Amino acid sequence: MREVLQMNDEFDPNENNDQENQEETQNTSEQQLNEIVETGSITTKGKHLIHCLTIIGQVEGHYILPPQNKTTKYEHVIPALVAIEQSPDIKGLVVILNTVGGDVEAGLAIAELIAGINKPTVSLVLGGGHSIGVPLAVSAKKSFIVPSASMTVHPVRMSGLVLGVPQTLSYFDRMQERIVRFVTDNSNIEADRFKQLMMTTGELVMDVGTVLDGQKAVEEGLIDSMGGISDAIACLNEMIDEEEAKREETAPEDQSEGGDAE
Repeated sequence: MREVLQMNDEFDPNENNDQENQEETQNTSEQQLNEIVETGSITTKGKHLIHCLTIIGQVEGHYILPPQNKTTKYEHVIPALVAIEQSPDIKGLVVILNTVGGDVEAGLAIAELIAGINKPTVSLVLGGGHSIGVPLAVSAKKSFIVPSASMTVHPVRMSGLVLGVPQTLSYFDRMQERIVRFVTDNSNIEADRFKQLMMTTGELVMDVGTVLDGQKAVEEGLIDSMGGISDAIACLNEMIDEEEAKREETAPEDQSEGGDAE
C-alpha cells in the first residue's frame, strides 16, 4: 500500500500533457509533410488559417505524362479546391505557380474553380507562368509576380494526330476564345491587346507569341502587382480581415431582422 501511495505522490499530470502535446505536434508535422509530398499543398496557421496550393511543372490532364516529368495532377487539385471552399476553418487560398503550361482543358478547369471560390484568393508567379499558366495566374482575386519571373502568351497548340478538316480549325478558334474571355474577365488586359500578344511574330524562335517578364506583365494589366511571398501573404491576410469585418457588420442586422420576425 505504501508503494502505491508513493507512486501516486510522484505522479505529475503535466508530464502526460507535455507528452501528448509533443505527440500531437509530431503527428501534425508528419501529416503536413505527407500532404506536401503527395499533393504539393499544405494548410498552415499564421494570422489566419490559409491553404497553400502549388502548381508546378506541367499541368497533367487526361493522359499520364512520363515519370521524369514534374507534373501537377488535376485529380489532386480539384478535390483540394472543393475541400477549401467547403471548409469553415480555412479562410483563404494562396496559389504558387511555376509552370510551363500543359493540358488546356485541365488548366482551365482548375482556373475556373479557383475563380469561383467564395473566399479571398491570391496567386504568385515564380519562375514561370507560361501558356495555360496565364489563366491560372489571373484566376485569383489578386495576382502577384516576382521581377525575375516570365509568362509566355501564345495561341492554342496541339501535338499528335490532327485531322486537317475545317472543324479542327473551328475547334481551335473556340478553345482560344474561351481562354481569351477568361483571361480578360479576370485581369485588366483588353481582349484585343491579349490577342495581339498571342499572335506576335519575331519574339519566339519556333512559335508565335510573346514572353513577358514580371514588370511587363504588370504594365500590360495581366498581373495586378509586383511582389514576393510576403506581399502575397500580407495581401491575403488583409483581404481576410476585410471579409470578416463585413461579416461582423452584417451579423447584427441579420439578428435584428430575425428578432423582428419573431
